[in-house]
Amino acid sequence: MQIGMIGLGRMGGNMAERLARGGHAVVAFDRDAAAVRGAADRGSTGAASIEALVAALTAPRVVWLMVPSGNATEETITLVTRHLTAGDVLVDGGNSKYSDSMRRAAQLAELGLELLDVGVSGGIWGLREGYCLMIGGEKAAVSRLTPILQTLAPAADRGWVHVGKSGAGHFVKMIHNGIEYGMMQAFAEGFAIMHKKSELALDLPQIAEVWRHGSVVRSWLLDLTARALSADPTMAKVAPFVSDSGEGRWTVAEAIDLDVPAPVITHSLLARLRSRDEESFSDRLLAALRGQFGGHAVKSAT
Repeated sequence: MQIGMIGLGRMGGNMAERLARGGHAVVAFDRDAAAVRGAADRGSTGAASIEALVAALTAPRVVWLMVPSGNATEETITLVTRHLTAGDVLVDGGNSKYSDSMRRAAQLAELGLELLDVGVSGGIWGLREGYCLMIGGEKAAVSRLTPILQTLAPAADRGWVHVGKSGAGHFVKMIHNGIEYGMMQAFAEGFAIMHKKSELALDLPQIAEVWRHGSVVRSWLLDLTARALSADPTMAKVAPFVSDSGEGRWTVAEAIDLDVPAPVITHSLLARLRSRDEESFSDRLLAALRGQFGGHAVKSAT
């Protein structure tokens, strides 16, 4: 199946490669010419512009965007739609706010275009392990993209789901990331307590490793915790500055609007904000975890 991929950052580039490996004809574009060349080396056909990308696809087309949320997504959708025709499908695989996706879907529908909002989880490991895909939009468009979704997912029959109408995919991904905040915070705080109990001389990498087997808290995040602690047991090499990409804030705001108490997620967001003013072991581990699963930039301690 043919697909256009716009946005070849680490996740977008890996998704393009996974699709190409799966036998799909991928046409790839990015503002960074080096990223386009890299995608071409990994099985895609490079395009010099958005117009060239669209021209290389046979109608009805499928174009998948992996660009930062906000203005970048808005501007890219505006540019792409100038070259699309009725019946084409546009996929926003970034972390857009769900209400923006609902608005954009309605606007594109007036042009005869379909917009699918797809929450994507898997970070830098998705190329090897597959991606978890949460999809919002019309059922017919989802059915049409099934071969693509099955290739990106960990398996054809799991790891991807049509969760509802336009906006639903990004809403579910937003909540997913809010939960992720809370889970990461719990691991970071627990290990910080053990780190502080210096008289017991606890081996934190060893503890993280043993918890990975048979423990009720075993999980992929624990796997990554063990990996991070093995590389830097004291977190001395990581600056205690934990970024947030927006989804946690949106989740907390939604909880407030819906009168749903969400103290764990709210606290985890506030802890990230506080990390920008203080130093702590838990913040160093949180920053390292983000780097482990998502390839997010980690500031070095000075």
